[in-house]
Amino acid sequence: MIEVSELSKKYGSRKVLQGVSAVFNKGHIYGLVGVNGSGKTTLMRCICGFTRPDSGTVTVLGKRIGKEVDFAPSTGFIIETPGFLPHYSGLRNLMILAAISRRAAPEAVKGAIRQLGLDPHDKKPVGQYSLGMRQRLGLAQAIMEDPDVLILDEPFNGLDAEGNEDIHALLGTLRDKGKIILLASHSAYDIRKGCDTIYEVKEGKLTRRAATQGNDHEEP
Repeated sequence: MIEVSELSKKYGSRKVLQGVSAVFNKGHIYGLVGVNGSGKTTLMRCICGFTRPDSGTVTVLGKRIGKEVDFAPSTGFIIETPGFLPHYSGLRNLMILAAISRRAAPEAVKGAIRQLGLDPHDKKPVGQYSLGMRQRLGLAQAIMEDPDVLILDEPFNGLDAEGNEDIHALLGTLRDKGKIILLASHSAYDIRKGCDTIYEVKEGKLTRRAATQGNDHEEP
């Protein structure tokens, strides 16, 4: 479970988050919608532990961020554009990250790359990847440690129609395994199609919208 309580954040005089509270449960996909600058990414960064709120609390899987742990435990993420070493292959990039965290075996890394429709043995440097390929690699990085939580900011960015459907199918499978998935997208179609519960972020406040129609995973 992720618990956000009375979260507030200002940059200068601008109130980006104002008393935001929400609970995100296992086995659900949550969507955040809102215009650029509405606070979606800031909320995600606070949950991950990358940004400290001015007030309020974030608890992820029973651990309070900034008090008990610095960063959200067992959490995979894409926040803004995934960054990789451009002269190395996709596999080598992820293997470097896996060596640092020590939480993903080589076969798990290769398996994640395959799940995202990429070839782990492709020697092409990431600098020659298309935007869609880079996005797939970023998603592979997010899932390679089999985290309990996924925080995904614009995960469909740069994907073609086939890639879009592939990611929706993957997220549905991960949701059915009990993952907590929180995603933001500028696409109303992607939010309606993929999310069980939708929140609008507007002027720093969070409002729950009606859940998607006909979804067996809708929360009460």
